[in-house]
Amino acid sequence: MQMALYDPDGGYFATGPLRSHSSGDFLTSPEVSPQFGATLARYVEVEHRRLGAPDGFTVVEVGAGSGSLLEPLLGELSFTPRSLAVEVSTAARESIRTRLPQVEVVCPRRLPARLHGVVIANELVDNLPMAIAVRKGKDWTERWVGHEAGELSLLEVPVRPEVAVWLDAYAGDTPEGGVVECQIEASEWLAGWIDRVVSGSILVIDYGDTAEGLRNRRTEGTLRTYRSHHLGPHPLDEPGATDLTADVNFSALLGLARDRGMECELLRQRELLDRLGLGERLQESRRRELVLARTGHWQDRLRTRSRVKEIETLFHPRGLGDFMVLSARR
Repeated sequence: MQMALYDPDGGYFATGPLRSHSSGDFLTSPEVSPQFGATLARYVEVEHRRLGAPDGFTVVEVGAGSGSLLEPLLGELSFTPRSLAVEVSTAARESIRTRLPQVEVVCPRRLPARLHGVVIANELVDNLPMAIAVRKGKDWTERWVGHEAGELSLLEVPVRPEVAVWLDAYAGDTPEGGVVECQIEASEWLAGWIDRVVSGSILVIDYGDTAEGLRNRRTEGTLRTYRSHHLGPHPLDEPGATDLTADVNFSALLGLARDRGMECELLRQRELLDRLGLGERLQESRRRELVLARTGHWQDRLRTRSRVKEIETLFHPRGLGDFMVLSARR
């Protein structure tokens, strides 16, 4: 996964055009509607007040893409924070610099060691490299990538000790033959940010579930590819040419954050957005659409209807609205 997604010479995210785009391979919530970023601005405002409006308050988006989340978020704030975008894609970095010249575009090696503020990662953790394991009785085996006769294939090998420890802690009740994505790197990523955040919060938004909620997805596991907004080929067929992803195990992230002393909450995206006032704005837009329909202002009605559909997509209980959100505060 590290090579296929992030290799500087051929990795899917490190090279090529913008990936999260209507003409790309997938869309995330910020591309669906600017209301997503604008609504998260309220979360940032709450954190800014909670910390007493400190000097140097920083907003960081990790995996910032084209800047489609940061642009409306920063535009809604009542104050001007220091803003950082962490991004490996050359095309995405160029987009952010053009779109948001006030944002510092940085690589992970140049991040501040300590910060006060909010760190946001939207649909990032699902792309962090992971191991694949299979339940065999009370034990586990791993699936590694092998090479034979010019083809890549999955080989069954004994489980590594560190993988077994993670699986025993976070895989949950896995049936015989069940396939689990072992997400050690996701935990290490979160631990690194927890160490940096002196005061503030980390907001992780992604598809996935708790270990218990993922149980019915263990038959074949959740590792998959995306291309042109549809499921793509087998992960080994065209490495470097497709998005490679798996459902996030939020039990592991939640357990780590609590162990590190963070005050945590786990909820659905639709719940977070509603709490931040987007549900009320949706109702207002629906009422406005009805008024415009009665008065015959068809162009305004179509624009309002488009906004309604975008927000409804963010709330959809079988789509983006069902994404998990981990809020970890200090």
